Amino acid sequence: MTASDPIVTMIVPGRDIAAFAPAALDSLRAQTEQRWLAILIDDGSLDATGEIFADAAASDPRFRMIRHEASRGLGAARNIGIDLVDTPLLGFLDGDDELTPTALARLTDTLARTGSDFAAGAYVRSRLQGDAYVPGRVQPWIEAATSPERLATTLSAHPRASANIVAWSKVSRTEFWSDLRFPEDVSYEDQIVAQRMYTRARAFDVIPDTVVCWRIRADGTSITQSRAERPVLRDYLAALRGGIRVLHEAGARDAVTARIELILAMDVPPLVAIAANHPDPQYAAEVDAFVDEVRALPEFAAATPDPDLAAALAW
Repeated sequence: MTASDPIVTMIVPGRDIAAFAPAALDSLRAQTEQRWLAILIDDGSLDATGEIFADAAASDPRFRMIRHEASRGLGAARNIGIDLVDTPLLGFLDGDDELTPTALARLTDTLARTGSDFAAGAYVRSRLQGDAYVPGRVQPWIEAATSPERLATTLSAHPRASANIVAWSKVSRTEFWSDLRFPEDVSYEDQIVAQRMYTRARAFDVIPDTVVCWRIRADGTSITQSRAERPVLRDYLAALRGGIRVLHEAGARDAVTARIELILAMDVPPLVAIAANHPDPQYAAEVDAFVDEVRALPEFAAATPDPDLAAALAW
């Protein structure tokens, strides 16, 4: 391997994101660390996403494009990308989000220094203001997960790392993914995988730098903005349950407590608010059943949810 060879492959899936894909690709081109490759996966788009990805691949050999004629879902798209990676490191970027310019430099440099299995950074929401998307601040639960910098740490030493449950805030050693894949045919693929990463890692790094601007779409079409739909709710609750189960099975009791605190402060209140006006009474029943399950966990007694965290939902 020479000094100019690619060191990291970014897996960039997208479906019907033509309005946002150019910014995502530009954020890759703008990286201060230029030793990257990107696998662009058009997951059955009906808009111009495929053409945007194809044009990028035709004009820059660092981009490779794969097209699915019909959507297979985000989990399947990412898994297909993982199987094609041949660089030492890999990461993920959803095609409607943007990397900050120094994201790859900070994450890959950190891993080069520590030898850890993966490095995770902070992220911010980006919301439409006027005619432009504007990034907000790092939210308290993400700050608690990523600040201060901790190198070669573990989940037992830093249980609040478990709050950073997204795939796209991390760069990993490719070998770490040898038997790790995303669930398919469900929403909220990241949560269980993230907890498996924390519990399986020999060591991981966290850095306070913002590495991604996560777009909250103004039209409300992203999965995270669709929780009023019962099938989405089921996947959401299954992901929360599954993440807790992974931590339980690993004996990470402090991390379970940290997840309970965050779930009760951040995840449950919006669901309760939706349930209060939902036309289907089964929606409220499913939310209530989940809350009862959480309260029955042995770690619940040690949990002290911070009510002030709920205010962070506004931005």
